[in-house]
Amino acid sequence: MTTVNPAGNSVGRPTPITNATQLQKPSGMPVHKYGRYEAVDIPDRTWPDNRITVAPRWLSTDLRDGNQALIDPMSPARKREMFDLLVKMGYKEIEVGFPSSGETDFAFVRSIIEEGAIPEDVTISVLTQAREELIERTVESLVGAHRATVHLYNATAPTFRRVVFRGSREEVKQIAVDGTRLVMEYAEKILGPETIFGYQYSPEIFTDTELDFALEVCEAVCDVWQPEEGREIILNLPATVERSTPSTHADRFEWMSRNLTRREHVCLSVHPHNDRGTAVAAAELAIMAGADRIEGCLFGQGERTGNVDLVTLGMNLFSQGVDPQIDFSQIDEIRRTSEYCNQMEIHPRHPYAGDLVYTAFSGSHQDAIKKGFDAMEADAAARGKTVDDIEWAVPYLPIDPKDVGRSYEAVIRVNSQSGKGGIAYVLKNDHKLDLPRRMQIEFSRIIQAKTDAEGGEVTPTQIWSTFQDEYLPNADNAGARWGRIQLRSGQTTSDTDGTDTLTVEAVVDGVDTVLTGSGNGPISAFFEALQAIGIDARLLDYTEHTMSEGASAQAASYIECAIDGKVLWGIGIDANTTRASLKAVVSAVNRAAR
Repeated sequence: MTTVNPAGNSVGRPTPITNATQLQKPSGMPVHKYGRYEAVDIPDRTWPDNRITVAPRWLSTDLRDGNQALIDPMSPARKREMFDLLVKMGYKEIEVGFPSSGETDFAFVRSIIEEGAIPEDVTISVLTQAREELIERTVESLVGAHRATVHLYNATAPTFRRVVFRGSREEVKQIAVDGTRLVMEYAEKILGPETIFGYQYSPEIFTDTELDFALEVCEAVCDVWQPEEGREIILNLPATVERSTPSTHADRFEWMSRNLTRREHVCLSVHPHNDRGTAVAAAELAIMAGADRIEGCLFGQGERTGNVDLVTLGMNLFSQGVDPQIDFSQIDEIRRTSEYCNQMEIHPRHPYAGDLVYTAFSGSHQDAIKKGFDAMEADAAARGKTVDDIEWAVPYLPIDPKDVGRSYEAVIRVNSQSGKGGIAYVLKNDHKLDLPRRMQIEFSRIIQAKTDAEGGEVTPTQIWSTFQDEYLPNADNAGARWGRIQLRSGQTTSDTDGTDTLTVEAVVDGVDTVLTGSGNGPISAFFEALQAIGIDARLLDYTEHTMSEGASAQAASYIECAIDGKVLWGIGIDANTTRASLKAVVSAVNRAAR
């Protein structure tokens, strides 16, 4: 029997929600201050039915748009490392700077030209505003380049016309026309026949510019440049600030692509920013709507919320069976170089490249992934093929991690009750060692091998004993010492130019030895010193922390190194942070030779 309460509802049954919006209340935020984006009237739009089946052209603007957004802009050495990385990955169009902005950018452009760093099939691009003295200086930076493009821009949006320039449509259009003419004149006067010269124009703030006016300005620029067969013009339509949904962004590109009169000679380029968090979708939909090229930065570096992420875009294509024509196979190396050049860390949840993206914490996820791997192996064997020759189909993993130089890791949550899964907890709680995550993974494999070989559970005492034996060759217990090198002392001196010279007294292969080296810090100097005894070591990652408080506090340093082709972690513990870092290097070096 069902009883009914005074409200007429059955007792013991929840009241059904007939309209979920009844639960929402006004936020109280000043929404009246903001206008809606303008929709585009294309009732017969075609882009929703299109698919991306080939890679677009790519332009990296890490060295210009990305660099200008850094708290600490790249030094010449970091710029060069980023440029070399982009070339190695396969980018054929690279915006290398804003040479009229100052001597630093101008000198960098000159250096990569004069040092022959630019492959013949790579086009460098340089940005300039539409002012004559800046255009002249910009073109001068390109003397001797094999392939080069000048990228000119001026803002065309109504707010800029009204507030910044206080000019009419016609006046703003004339800036673009005059700037284009000046670029052509100075290129003719300054550049020699050895340079294959190209031109790019951007109606800046395209996302806020009236479509008819954006088209009018682009057509006027084309009238000056006269694009034809073998003489393309790049028209870049930047989402300088992302204002609308990706679908509206695609509508704007389809409208422009339809209405440009010399479309077959135009490279239509998309340059999304990520203010709404949808830059990747905006770029992909713009390509579906007719764009030919994408401009962006590795890992979405850039002002405010960043430029569109070239790594995610390229890997999205890869995950759908489309060759991105960019090599992401060593994604950790790409990430480390990017972090070094930008002095900014990549988020551990970053698509495809973050530390945690191929890791499952959930037991049900781990189980599904394991079963997926097992099924892949069984399917491949049944068809007489390898796993790499059949279509990837593993739950929770959109790609095979090893295709980008990674591996799948099943990580058990660490707590005081987790037994062998509590490795990191034991080291932190009992010994004040907060291991970096990748070092946790490395050491957990060592513990796993021990439990597999010996059976049973591993105690906290056994965990610490194994850790000491694996990572601490200079332990206080002389009987525990092992490895090629035992460190005795080290002394560092610094020159006024920032170069550190390191002298290390050590026992190397049983012989008292003095090692010396120089670098931009003690670790760099130690790596140079190690080369004298035939050890090729390179820093991949470094972190440190204090283990306690007070004057007698010790520091723990963790160093990830590439040593003669092996990637290994080392740890050093000392009251002096420099000695701790040197001990960490010795730990890794000795492990490599063990």
